[in-house]
Amino acid sequence: MISSAESSPDQYSNFNRNSGTRTERLIFNYRSILIIICSVLTAYLGWQATMLEFNANFTKMIPTGHPYIENYLKNRDELKGLFPNAIRIAVVTRKENIFDAEYLGTLQKISDEVYLLPGVDRPFMKSLWAASTRWLAVTVDGFDGGPVVPDDYDGSATSLAQVKNNVERSAEIGTLVAPDYKSSIIFVPLLEINTQTGLPLDYAEFAEGLERIRVKYQTETIELHVTGFAAVVGELIRGLKQVLVFFALAVAISTVVLFAYTRCQRSTLLVVLCSVVAVVWQLGLIHLLHFQLDPFSVLVPFLIFAIGMSHGAQKMNGITQDIGRGASPLIAARLTFRRLFLAGLIALLCDVVGFAVLMLIDIQTIQDLATIASIGVALLIFTNLILLPVLLSYVGVSLKAAKRSLAREVADAAGVQKHPVYRLLDMLTQKKWAVSVLLVAAVASAFFYSVSLNVKVGDLEAGAPELRPDSRYNRDAAFMSRTYGASSDVFAVMIKTPDTACTGYPALMALDMLEWELRQVDGVESTASLAGGARAVAVGISEGNFKWYELLRNQNTLNAVTNRASQDLMNGRCNLLALFAYLKDHRADTLARVVDKVESFSAEFNTKDVEFQLAAGSAGIEAATNIVVKRASREMLFWVYGAVFLLCLVTFRSLGAVLCAVVPLMFTSVLCEALMVWLGIGIKVATLPVLALGVGIGVDYALYIMSVMMKAIRSGRSLSEAYYESLLFTGRVVVLTGITLGVAVGTWAYSPIKFQADMGILLAFMFICNMLGALILLPALASVMGLGEAKK
Repeated sequence: MISSAESSPDQYSNFNRNSGTRTERLIFNYRSILIIICSVLTAYLGWQATMLEFNANFTKMIPTGHPYIENYLKNRDELKGLFPNAIRIAVVTRKENIFDAEYLGTLQKISDEVYLLPGVDRPFMKSLWAASTRWLAVTVDGFDGGPVVPDDYDGSATSLAQVKNNVERSAEIGTLVAPDYKSSIIFVPLLEINTQTGLPLDYAEFAEGLERIRVKYQTETIELHVTGFAAVVGELIRGLKQVLVFFALAVAISTVVLFAYTRCQRSTLLVVLCSVVAVVWQLGLIHLLHFQLDPFSVLVPFLIFAIGMSHGAQKMNGITQDIGRGASPLIAARLTFRRLFLAGLIALLCDVVGFAVLMLIDIQTIQDLATIASIGVALLIFTNLILLPVLLSYVGVSLKAAKRSLAREVADAAGVQKHPVYRLLDMLTQKKWAVSVLLVAAVASAFFYSVSLNVKVGDLEAGAPELRPDSRYNRDAAFMSRTYGASSDVFAVMIKTPDTACTGYPALMALDMLEWELRQVDGVESTASLAGGARAVAVGISEGNFKWYELLRNQNTLNAVTNRASQDLMNGRCNLLALFAYLKDHRADTLARVVDKVESFSAEFNTKDVEFQLAAGSAGIEAATNIVVKRASREMLFWVYGAVFLLCLVTFRSLGAVLCAVVPLMFTSVLCEALMVWLGIGIKVATLPVLALGVGIGVDYALYIMSVMMKAIRSGRSLSEAYYESLLFTGRVVVLTGITLGVAVGTWAYSPIKFQADMGILLAFMFICNMLGALILLPALASVMGLGEAKK
């Protein structure tokens, strides 16, 4: 690798066009053919990109390999109430109560239209109008019951009074009907497959259908609140246009700052163009590979653009310097290719590793994101490491910009008008200052590590954490939580027994014991099980005498009471029971407490005939996801650091140089987790990728600086000289890209999509911290390890 300082006019005039590696000669001797091939690929993949679809898939967002999810998937067809993927529509009246002919008529119309939406699991949909919504009462003649809305309902005052009486005799107050009688729920379980087309459910289309119904029926007297996964996806899709505005703003900031640095329009536009081409290729390829963009992977194209801008700026900077010394654009492009291709290649391979390790996470959405991102980074090898130098070999840079760059470099190299920041950074190559800086960094690391131990896995807020607290969806979720006793955060425990044994005394008593213990757990608002239902029926058939609120050992009595209890709590073969715990929220701590209680109980009371299995319901699925994310977060960092270490070792062939590059990354990882604690951001599906990307992308800065340093040290320069040379050649652009990309993604903090805002804050922090680590900790570590010491 040739350093920029070693380039001279004589070298340019005597340049051997057959010099360089075989790869270099192949690329630049056939550069016109390469451009034609890339143009055709861009046109074709651009056309493919126009057909790319945006959707979400509930099953892809859960860890299907986790034992909890395996238990749920095995039993989901056995019990009605296990649905984790359902929506709840609260239809609210502004009149006195829901027992009004106009309200019930509107409720029926809404129920009918929702029933016809594609993807609705129609047999299990519930509302006041559903035939399965029934009342039960004890009369002098025994039990009596029927549908809550009777078949002869006609909207008269008498019919309305009958409906009210039936509601009060049902078990639906607090579940389907609000205790204040001001609203009622339409419960809509969803299928993952659209039965009309046989294709995966299109959540965007379903959300649009819900929105049409909402707009149609929301009036001065009726309002609708909708919660559930499909509603969250709908909100994310509606916010997508604003997300794209922030992407455009980030692109604009990167372009403007790069132009301000180079003062060359054509080279700036080429860097932007090549980065955009990588994104176009990426989008086209993922369509050809039958992937779809989802709310999480939609952020990946900008990350690819940002990485491309970083590497492209380094290539443009090197070519500008050589043209300023008198080289032709072709020679400048070839020399820059020689100097920086290997460093750029290793850096991009580290980026690929940063994304690829996400494949370790047993959640298909994250695995798809890893695949999509890895494809994008791999394409940058062609667009920004190869295509960009080839294009610049034709276009070059403006002579004015080249001379300006040369004058600045000559002044710095000669020590004339040497920037104070350079003088300050150069002090870090002196051992006394290096030791002081590293001691401060070590103390800070210890403190921030102690803070990072408090980082939570999972959601730290109620509602949908992907959205802002004041978003419409989270306002709807807050309404549901404060209005209904049975919240949408349902944790379901499954109890397996031998066939026909689910109503036996041992099974019901064990179920009853767990239900009682769960009620004592902070965060559990109410529970429902066959044991509790059997107790209530026993009181009912005993003239309301609460002395009979007990589970009797007599099997005939148990059979009698369980037959009259809700059949939604047991399956047809009577070998599976369900216990539902309705939680006040799905915060990480709440879920952890419930999981710990059930796990400890099952470990103590599981037998061959009664086995407690976790977990189903929306909260059970999220608990499993948190467990997978927690385990993967450490495994992921172990593998990404290991891969980066090996790649750096291959590049530098020096253990000291590898440690200089990797230790600052570890410092930034600790800082990032401490920042997450202070900002109240948990490690979850949306933020976990950032931790891996911070390492994979962050090492780019160290690679560009260290590659120049090691070449200079091996050619006989001292550490101070080598570091100063790296600052002049690649250091400026490291600062430029670090700050620019940090500011650009920092604008995401104002996004209406909360998880994009979280990612923006964390990425901006890691971009800037990794840049500072490469400039400050790297030379200090090099000094302490004695790199370049023998050459002083």
